[in-house]
Parts: sequence; C-alpha cells; structure tokens
Amino acid sequence: MRRWWGRWWKRFVRCSVPETIGRVLIIAGSDSGGGAGIQGDIKTVTCLGGYASTAITALTAQNTMGVFGIHEVPDAFIAQQIELVLSDIGADCIKIGMLHKTSVIETIYNTLYRVPSTEYRVPLVLDTVMFAKGGAPLLQPDAVDALKKLLIPRALVITPNIPEAEHLTGLKIATVDDMKNAAQQLLSLGANAVLLKGGHATGDVVTDILLCDGEAVLLTSPRIDTPHTHGTGCTYASAIATGIAQGLALKEAVLRAHDYVMEAIRNAPGLGHGHGPLGHNHLLSVRRGE
Repeated sequence: MRRWWGRWWKRFVRCSVPETIGRVLIIAGSDSGGGAGIQGDIKTVTCLGGYASTAITALTAQNTMGVFGIHEVPDAFIAQQIELVLSDIGADCIKIGMLHKTSVIETIYNTLYRVPSTEYRVPLVLDTVMFAKGGAPLLQPDAVDALKKLLIPRALVITPNIPEAEHLTGLKIATVDDMKNAAQQLLSLGANAVLLKGGHATGDVVTDILLCDGEAVLLTSPRIDTPHTHGTGCTYASAIATGIAQGLALKEAVLRAHDYVMEAIRNAPGLGHGHGPLGHNHLLSVRRGE
C-alpha cells in the first residue's frame, strides 16, 4: 500500500498545477480527429491548468487511420492570428507544431522576430513535426533548411522524435548512444536544449534524452503495448510549454510533461480503428478522487 501511495503521490506532485495559470500560444495545424495538433494541444494545456490560445497553420482531414488531406491557411492570416493574440491576451510561452512549408516558417519568423519593435521575447518550445503517426509527410522537404535557420536557433527546447532527428542530422539512430550523439548534433543547430524522444526505438524500455545546461538527463519508462499513441509528440511539447508558462524550470517542466504523457497513454480511451488518441483528461479523474 505504501509503495503504491508513494508512486501515486510522486506522479501527482509532478502533475499538480502551479498557482500561475500560464498562457500558451499554440502555432500548429488542426487535426480533425482531435488527438493531435491544435486539438490535442488545447486539451493538454487546459488539463494542466494553463490557458491555450491558437494560430492555426493548416487544416488536416484525418482520423486514426491516417492523414487524407491538407488545406493550407494563407500566410497573412497566420500572421494576423499571432499578432492579435499577442497584442491582447499575450503569452508566457509559445509552442510551435506543424508548419508544413517554407513560407509558413518565414511568416512565423517575420511575425515574431524580424522587426525589433514587434519581437516577442517569450520562451519557444519547438516540436519539429515532420511526419504523422502513420508516416504521412507533414513538412515539405525544402522547408527543413528554413526550420534549421530561422526557428531552431530561437527555441528554448526542440522536441524531435527519432525519425525527425535522423532527418535533421543525417545520422542513423539505433541505440541510446546514437541518441546522445544525435542530440549533441541537434544542440549545435542553436537551440538552448534538446529533448530527443525514443518512442520509435525498439525494446521494452523507452528512453528520452534531455540535453540541458550541460547535463544529459535520461527519462526511462516501460514500453506500453498499445496502438493508441496518436498525438504523443504534440501532447509532450504542449505539456512542456505549459510548465514553462507556469514558471517551472525546463527540466522540471520536462519531467512533469513526461509523467503526464505516460499516464495519458495508459488512460487512452481506445477510440478509432488505427492509432487512437491519448487520454488527455486523465488528471480530471485524479482531481475528482476516482
């Protein structure tokens, strides 16, 4: 009984909500299935006690079986969304997800950083979204250089998974040592920190690596045998952004986000016939005492 209580209490403390609400501006694509993208991000920020505002970069037609269509949002309208939110509501952290193409990346960069009078000095969590869970490409090949040049150097932390890290570095990643080497190379692109997620590796244990302040932090967890992991990367990055917005240090924000994601996977509702969504609202049951 005592061991169970200790594990639960540790998890609850990490997932408890600080007094600061934390405003998170999410710049990402819409997922019609509701598990990832803007929809998954809003659920995550809200369940962790933050306030989510959005700038939608693209509309996707998708469900748990895959992505079947992408409808682009005009660049000027993306910029307008960002400017209106920041000039009124403001943000304590910005989370960026699906960007789709070079002009979108340039638009976000120009809106946030190009003109000194409008530079928003807000921490940036950059999820380097390149592929959907089913493998569909979500970032055009020629946009990778723009991502490296314009946004990665501005990021407090970038959160690639293994396929994305391989694409960004040109390295083959098969082991934890490979992950460490790739994370070091990613750090050289200019980001303040790197969280390399190991869910695509094989084995019974999943290892994520955080390179931050000269320290390599390994976050390990038993692999959960489930197909319901759609939106894991979006959720992870948004949970980190919420922690940063609420005043947590980066390492603390990552640890809390890691625990939140693991419980969301364990509590997945089992929807759909493919890669189903996570149980984003699992904390609500904890707070109700269920």
